[in-house]
Amino acid sequence: MRARMLDAARAKARRGELRIGVPIGYIWHREVGLGLDPDRRIQEAIHLIFSRLRELGSARQVLLSMTKDQVHFPRPSDGKKLVTFEWLPIRYRNVISVLKNPFYAGAYAYGKSEQRTALVDGRLRKTYGHGKPLEGCEVLLKDHHTGYIDWAEFERNQRQLAANAYGRVGGTKSGRGGRALLPGLLTCGRCGRRLSVVYAGRGQPRPVYRCDRPNLMLGLPRCLTFGGPRIDAAIAEEVLRVVEPMAIEAALQAEQRHMENQGERQRIAELELQQARYEASLAERRYAACDPDNRLIAAQLEKSWEAALRRVAACEARLEAMRIPDPTAVMPDFTGLADDLKAAWNAPSVSMRARQRLLRALVTDIIADVDEAAREVVLTIHWRGGQHSQLRVRKPKPASMAAAHPNRPLQ
Repeated sequence: MRARMLDAARAKARRGELRIGVPIGYIWHREVGLGLDPDRRIQEAIHLIFSRLRELGSARQVLLSMTKDQVHFPRPSDGKKLVTFEWLPIRYRNVISVLKNPFYAGAYAYGKSEQRTALVDGRLRKTYGHGKPLEGCEVLLKDHHTGYIDWAEFERNQRQLAANAYGRVGGTKSGRGGRALLPGLLTCGRCGRRLSVVYAGRGQPRPVYRCDRPNLMLGLPRCLTFGGPRIDAAIAEEVLRVVEPMAIEAALQAEQRHMENQGERQRIAELELQQARYEASLAERRYAACDPDNRLIAAQLEKSWEAALRRVAACEARLEAMRIPDPTAVMPDFTGLADDLKAAWNAPSVSMRARQRLLRALVTDIIADVDEAAREVVLTIHWRGGQHSQLRVRKPKPASMAAAHPNRPLQ
C-alpha cells in the first residue's frame, strides 16, 4: 500500500499537480494551482535580488548592496503555511536560495534531494536532505508556472555563480577589487590554464601575472611570467579606445540606470511604510478590542502598538529623506563621463572593483603569451560581441636587471 501511494505521488508530480512545498514568493491557489504570492512587497524583494545580480554580477555584492539600502526579507512565522511573515535584515542565505532555486524560473522541480545510507559502527544509518544536481531531479517541468525570471536567465545566473566561486574551473572570476585589473581574465596561451596574480616588492607591492599550475602541481617550470602594471595600463587604454565611440550612449544609459535605482529604493520604502501602517492599525484594533480591566494583556498590546507607531515614524522619515535631495550630495556628472573617459577611469573615487566590473562587461577572456625574441607580451582579447583583437606590449625587464642598471630607463 505504501509503494502504491508513493507511485501515485510520483505520477502526480510528473504532471506538476503534486502540491509540494514552494519557496517564498509562491503559494498554492485553490483554483489555479501554483502562482505568485499576492503580497507586492514580497514580489518586489525577490525581483530586486535578480535585478541587482544583473547589475553587480555577484551574490555577495547583491547582499552588500541590499544591506546598504536597508532592504528586509520575509521569514515565515507560521511554519510551512507561508501566510504570515516576519521581515528581518536580508542575509546571504536568502540571496543564494533565491538565485539557485529553479522555481523562480517557472520550473516545477520534484526530487531535488535524496537520502543516503552508510554503514556506521556496524549499523545502517540514513541521512536525508542531500541535494542533487538539477539534471538529477526526478521531475523538472519548465514553463510550469509564472516565473520571476525566464529559464535562459536562470542558466546564465548559475554559470555566473559557478564562475564566481574560487577554486572551480570554468568561466571568468568576478571582480573583487585589489590592485590588479585582470585577475581571473588572463589565460595562458601555452597550457590553457588561468594565470594567477601575486604581489612583489616592498612598500607598495606591484602585481605580477604568472602561470603557476605546472610548477605547483607537476614541479615543471612556469610557462610565463610578466609584470602587471604595464599590461593593466595597456588593456585599460584599449578598452577606453573601444568604448569611446559609444560614450554618449553609455552615459545616457548610466544616468537612466541611476534614476531606476533611486526609484527602486523609493518603491521598496513605500511598500515597507504601507506594511508598517497596516501593522500599526492592526495593533490599534487589538488594543481597542481588549478589556481595559485586563491590565496584563492590555499593557502588552499597548507596548506593541507603540512599537508599531515608532516603526511607522521611522519608515516615514526614511521615505521623506529619499524624496528630498541632500543639498550636500554631489550628483554624478554623466555628461562629463562621456566627454573625458580617461579622466573618469583614473579618478580617485573610482574603485578597482568598479573598473574590473566594467572590463568584464566588455571582455570575456584574454589569452596571454610571451614573445621572448621580441620581448613582448602578446594579448589576444576576446570581446563580448564575438570579435577578437591582438595587443602587443613591451615586456618589463626583471627586477634583478633593473637593480643592476639603476640609471638605465626601463624598456
